[in-house]
Amino acid sequence: MGKIGVWLIGARGSVATTAVAGAAAMRAGLAARTGCVTELPDFAGAELPGLGDLVFGGHDVVDTPLVKRAEQLAAAGVLPATLPGPVTAELEAAEARLRPAPAGGGRTAADQIVADLREFGEGLDHVVVVNVSSTEPPCAPHPAQESLAALEAHLDVLPASSLYAYAAFRAGCAFVDFTPSTGARLPALDELARTAGLPYAGRDGKTGETLLRSVLAPMFAQRGLNVLSWSGTNLLGGGDGATLADPGAASSKNASKQQVLEQNLGHAVDGEVHIDYVPALGDWKTAWDHVLFEGFLGARMTLQLTWQGCDSALAAPLVLDLARLTGKACRDGVAGPVAEFGFFFKDPAGDGPHDLASQYAALREWANR
Repeated sequence: MGKIGVWLIGARGSVATTAVAGAAAMRAGLAARTGCVTELPDFAGAELPGLGDLVFGGHDVVDTPLVKRAEQLAAAGVLPATLPGPVTAELEAAEARLRPAPAGGGRTAADQIVADLREFGEGLDHVVVVNVSSTEPPCAPHPAQESLAALEAHLDVLPASSLYAYAAFRAGCAFVDFTPSTGARLPALDELARTAGLPYAGRDGKTGETLLRSVLAPMFAQRGLNVLSWSGTNLLGGGDGATLADPGAASSKNASKQQVLEQNLGHAVDGEVHIDYVPALGDWKTAWDHVLFEGFLGARMTLQLTWQGCDSALAAPLVLDLARLTGKACRDGVAGPVAEFGFFFKDPAGDGPHDLASQYAALREWANR
């Protein structure tokens, strides 16, 4: 298969650090491969790049070394307490490939990102850029976003996530957006990806509350039960919670969460999603949902559920899965959105099903072609 570069936007964040440390631990036989979809028997014959074929680099706006970040996560209980020591060499190797995120935007920043990606890609077969940075507010529409020719003269209209997608495609790299930010989801960037013959996927990793929604909403629809309202409250700590305390950033997240319900139920429902920042929770999150539904002869009933999890531990193995799968897509010459990767996302690119079972079947079939 050859070596696959994984360029992480937000490379010193909790998700990225957990992914790099986790990959090193699994390669060394220090950890089981729990939570990695691509390690399931259904993907044994898929000829994916191995964990040992992944080479990590990335950008970040902070300068705390990866080893120190891993120690902080171990102290918080996200990583095993004994893990940072045995994987220090691999963390330091990844640290040496990290670069400061370019300041500002526009052509100057794009050119710097392209240069960094090309330098990183020397000696590698393919490079996959994965956005695991902070969530952005929704992107303001602009006529230049509609065509590549217009965009080339107006790169300053792109938010950071889309500027990274642009630079990735210009550098010959695939792009995966694990956040609800705009990323590659603009007509001009779709045109660029197809023209360059490069795959992209996203957006917004499906790790907790919305994962449950993509299973439970089809259940109601398939049993002919009428969902009247579906409300949710999320308590988040850590950097993700701090970012989503901003109403603009939270609106991007909420939109992707609600879309899963509408796509699977076939209609809009009453109810909202609320996100509350609770610093004391650290890297843990709690989601509570209340579902009001109508059954036979109009009988009204409710379902209530609580999900508690460690966001980084849920997301990191999926980042590794997507790096391996997108590496295969690069090798196979896939261009444009990979709809079959919708299994991993709240708001998938391309056309495909929205219930988890159908998404899994589509992913398995694609991987084993």
